[in-house]
Amino acid sequence: MTTDHAKAAPPDSSGGAAPRHTSEKTDEPTDREVKKLERRSRWYRWDLKYSPYAFISPFFLFFAAFGLFPLIYTGWAAMHQSSLVDPNDMTWLGLDNFTRLWNDEFFWNALRNTFTIGIISTVPQLLMALGLAHVLNYKLRGSMAFRVALLTPYATSIAAATLVFAMLYGRDYGMINWALGLVGIDPVNWEAGTWTSQFAISTIVIWRWTGYNTLIYLAAMQAVPNDLYESASLDGASRWQQFRYVTIPSLRPTIIFTVVVSTIGATQLFGEPLLLAGSPNGGSQSQYQTLGLYLYETGWVNLHLGRAAAIAWAMFLLLIIIGLLYWLLTRLVGKSNGQEA
Repeated sequence: MTTDHAKAAPPDSSGGAAPRHTSEKTDEPTDREVKKLERRSRWYRWDLKYSPYAFISPFFLFFAAFGLFPLIYTGWAAMHQSSLVDPNDMTWLGLDNFTRLWNDEFFWNALRNTFTIGIISTVPQLLMALGLAHVLNYKLRGSMAFRVALLTPYATSIAAATLVFAMLYGRDYGMINWALGLVGIDPVNWEAGTWTSQFAISTIVIWRWTGYNTLIYLAAMQAVPNDLYESASLDGASRWQQFRYVTIPSLRPTIIFTVVVSTIGATQLFGEPLLLAGSPNGGSQSQYQTLGLYLYETGWVNLHLGRAAAIAWAMFLLLIIIGLLYWLLTRLVGKSNGQEA
């Protein structure tokens, strides 16, 4: 074993201690560095706290400009007598436009037509979408082509789709009447009748939106764990029983979402009935005039801006009521499953 004899520093003077290194830096930060660190920390805290609000602020700015302000202005216009020719010339009426709407038989007719067209278009549409999604959920050859084909009607413009269906439902030369004639049924004047015209409009809505809802259901089905189907299969469940007791309960939130969205769309139905006959009257007897068409006729044809604004607010309140009903339904369904909706 050896000993390392390191040399000590020579004394500054004879008999003194070793010299201290005066140029050695201390670990304590300077005031400038402290201020810099504090500034960085402050910016970091502000970034964490306010950046999310900055990211979502464009949406709310646009919503305030193009959603909230028109809503408030429409409510203000609904309490005035105003013409679309001179919207700045307003006469205060209070709630007279709403009370007049309450006694307006054309408004109730439009509301009834909107309700019936919404029912006969939404229910078959969602049922067909659910069935198609269930079929497409299996491994099929060319499944991507089927999905693209289902989305094609959604990408088609309302005008083009309505034009094609108007030709199909033509009284004299329509293909539907031609097909009915082959089985001995007399030609039907689809536009003249109440139910026939509403059925024709519903088929346009069904054709356009079934594929869209199918893809929503398909995406939700593919998120269902395969373990549930394997367990059901081991228990002897058939395909139908798996669909009924596994798929449907798993899709319940998605189904409620599509019902809400479809109901809102049905309440705002406008393009299809307008373009079917090219008139805002909704037929000679207003047999398929919806709320959207009645609003358009009142405001843009008869130029009664205040009454049209009252109709718009009535539609808005109707959507709020529908939303509350679906919210209550969701809570009830959640409680029945032992979940907090």
